[in-house]
Amino acid sequence: MSADHHLEMPTRVIINGQALSFADVVAVARQHAPVTIGEEALEKIRTARMVIDRLAVDDSKKVYGITTGFGHLSKMRISSDQQVELQYNLIRSHAAGVGEPLCEEVTRAMMLLLAASLARGHSGVHVEIVQTLADMLNAGICPVIPSRGSVGASGDLAPLSHVALTLIGEGEAIYQSKKMGGAQALEQAGLQPIRLHTKEGLALINGTHLMEAIAVLAIVDARVLLRSAEVACAMSLEGLLGSHVPLDERIHQRRGQAGQIVSARRLRQLVRESALNASHQNCARVQDPYTLRCAPQVLGAVRDAIEYCATIFERELHAVTDNPLIFPDEGDVLSGGNFHGQPLALALDMLAITLAQLASFSERRVYNVIGPHDWEEKGSETTLFLTPHPGLHSGLMIAQYVAASLVNEIKVLAHPASIDSIPTSAGMEDFVSMGVTSAHKLRRVIEQTRQVLAIELLCAAQLLDFRLPLLPGSGVQRARELVRAHVETLTRDRVLSGDIETLVQLIQSGQVAEIE
Repeated sequence: MSADHHLEMPTRVIINGQALSFADVVAVARQHAPVTIGEEALEKIRTARMVIDRLAVDDSKKVYGITTGFGHLSKMRISSDQQVELQYNLIRSHAAGVGEPLCEEVTRAMMLLLAASLARGHSGVHVEIVQTLADMLNAGICPVIPSRGSVGASGDLAPLSHVALTLIGEGEAIYQSKKMGGAQALEQAGLQPIRLHTKEGLALINGTHLMEAIAVLAIVDARVLLRSAEVACAMSLEGLLGSHVPLDERIHQRRGQAGQIVSARRLRQLVRESALNASHQNCARVQDPYTLRCAPQVLGAVRDAIEYCATIFERELHAVTDNPLIFPDEGDVLSGGNFHGQPLALALDMLAITLAQLASFSERRVYNVIGPHDWEEKGSETTLFLTPHPGLHSGLMIAQYVAASLVNEIKVLAHPASIDSIPTSAGMEDFVSMGVTSAHKLRRVIEQTRQVLAIELLCAAQLLDFRLPLLPGSGVQRARELVRAHVETLTRDRVLSGDIETLVQLIQSGQVAEIE
């Protein structure tokens, strides 16, 4: 499981029409915290449903998705005696997803976000739908949802339809680690399939909940990656005998970029009380490579970009994104486009680009760490590839190759999906966000960025070992000791894959990010 740095995790999540927090989503998705529907939400749901019930019996009014078909078929009128059949047909026809299933944490986050959106009292569903979603989460029923098939515009239609299938006792689900039919999963958990009414099928599938589910989990992981990267950077800075002068607070105050100021402060904390720094105060080197000298500027830019994306995703945690929306106070039903994923798609792409910078920055330091290089001062360099026996042993040579390979793939994945649009629904949906493609790519970028940072930890710790008995700054020393508690110093060639995976898990646990 991923670390949830600085999140105060609730032991129970109460859906009451309020904005969810990142911690709420993570608690349910990863920690299986129970979900309760609050009384205030129940009242809002019932009030909105009364508006739909009045419209459903009035064939004279034309209301999208209630008395009409969907998308390009919205020109077709649907009589009151066909409205329930319409909802079932909608779900079955839209459950056309393909590809490997979504993982459990994304599926659970998606279900929570769907329930919370419906509970805000603008969707017109019955209480039973929201309650059953909560009951499924609490019972551990995980619908099998093919991951591909959403263009991220008229909601995440195909993925959400597969959630809805389980709700009505169809499709497939995982329950108690076994795959089975949706009806069987509900029965074994002591639940009943829901019976759809007017507008409810549409409300279930018309939303941005898959994009947002991945986005929330990604932003939590991205924050951990950034803080871990700052630790790895400080280790490399100390190991390479880099100057502390570029970390001086006065430099960063004169630029005024918020993230840069924070990252510089954290790097200063990590390298304080450094015997290594004191050992080369009078060296001839004037400047270090950019990956050391400009670390606050680059890491700070990453920090600012992550927080911008977090703002977008946080807003969506209070959103209602299906269509049409009910406004009970006025008795209005308004058809709009809150289901369009563009705000999320752009931020998801930006986050992937941002983490690509983080990974690329780290790999360049790895290249320097396993030096030596021409820019190093004579006497400060170590053996090539950080092995005590160069020639007979290759040391960490191939670790840098692996980092380079990962960064190459990350750069390809960072190409934005949101700049593309392929029209759907006979031209009615003529500009789509492709936000789910952005989201899927981002998950891979996060995984591979974590692997690059693990390689930097491996290499930087080895370089710091070469500097002994001189010790680095206090935070860096704690980081070196943490790495050494899990991975031994490399004295002879060995298989490195296991070491790298161990450090990946260490980063994912949040222990590296927590070092000060």
